[in-house]
Amino acid sequence: MTKSEPTGPLRGLRVFDLTRVLAGPTATQMLGDLGADVIKIEKPKSGDDTRGFAPPYMPGTQESAYFVGANRNKRSLALDIAGAEGQELARALIAKCDILVENFKPGTLAKYGLGYEQLKESFPGLIYCSITGFGQTGPYAPRPGYDSLIQAMGGVMSLTGEPDGMPQKVGVPVADLFAGLYATIGVLAALQYRERTGLGQYIDIGMLDTHVAWLANQAMNYLATGENPPRLGNQHPNIVPYQVFATEDGHIVLAIGNDPTFARFCENFGLKHLLEDERFQTNAARVRNRQLVTETLAPVMRQHTTKWWVERLEALAIGCGPINRLSEVFADPHVQARAMVREVPHSSAPEGKVRVVANPVRLSATPPDYRRGPPLLGEHTEEVLRELLGLGDDRIAELKAKGVIG
Repeated sequence: MTKSEPTGPLRGLRVFDLTRVLAGPTATQMLGDLGADVIKIEKPKSGDDTRGFAPPYMPGTQESAYFVGANRNKRSLALDIAGAEGQELARALIAKCDILVENFKPGTLAKYGLGYEQLKESFPGLIYCSITGFGQTGPYAPRPGYDSLIQAMGGVMSLTGEPDGMPQKVGVPVADLFAGLYATIGVLAALQYRERTGLGQYIDIGMLDTHVAWLANQAMNYLATGENPPRLGNQHPNIVPYQVFATEDGHIVLAIGNDPTFARFCENFGLKHLLEDERFQTNAARVRNRQLVTETLAPVMRQHTTKWWVERLEALAIGCGPINRLSEVFADPHVQARAMVREVPHSSAPEGKVRVVANPVRLSATPPDYRRGPPLLGEHTEEVLRELLGLGDDRIAELKAKGVIG
């Protein structure tokens, strides 16, 4: 088996990838990691917007770290779909594909003859996934979607930050990432349906929808009470103590999830008397008295270093952990043991490879593979057109001269 041949469970499937930035590329990278042949369609000369989201660049290259993080296991084909010849090529390529993923605004691809309604008759087995800010229906459907905007409108910013501070967005673009992962789930479900029926279908992923879906316990807290959950900083809305505490030399997360664990904590750190106080005896009581619990435990936690607490709490099977910077995350022996950083080939890197964050899905028989690095813009244009459409040198040269391909 050559290095570029897939080994994952989706090998043999092909994706026509009309996505850019993060939500869509997250979905198609996951499909590529699982073995699908992903043909990433990019605009000639400029390509995916994230190629310009720099610095930083990957060492020794002019490739943005942002782009590299979401585009491995893809082949880049530079194709202008705005013109008739580009659209004809696109349809010819789609005929060779099982899945189409796109994240243009609603109605955009229909202008190019590449909307689902225009393709489904010719390609009844095609699975067509659209990722947009607000979905294909509803009053906000025409609006563009941006991660921080979705975080704001979707409620998580109202839940994040200190009680008396400003609302805060999450430090990574979670609205984009969750939309991409939900899109992947939708595609995998549609593949199962096609396996049984031979029919494809349309998947409508709205970032606001997926964002609301992962509000989880906070959404349910609202639905149960009709009250807006307050911002609690680093505290948990339903469990106390489950929060950040200052230590002698830094900070620690203390996560005590049930009453027996709280009793074990008190018995081992000179706080046994709290177990006689009804305000501390149950989690429900501690939630009602969270300020008292915090003020009682805070001076205790400051008496020792983070390392001291972690060693002793772990020995007692009490949830805890340091607050790591990324340098500490990637130096962590567990993260290293789990091989969460991988090297992938890259055409312009000095040593022919770059480091990326690994796929976390652990499959025992068909694990994710890392056969291709993130592509240069148009790196595989000729390869794909020769392989899938059988185009020869003269036709490829003609298309290049016209600017249809890059």
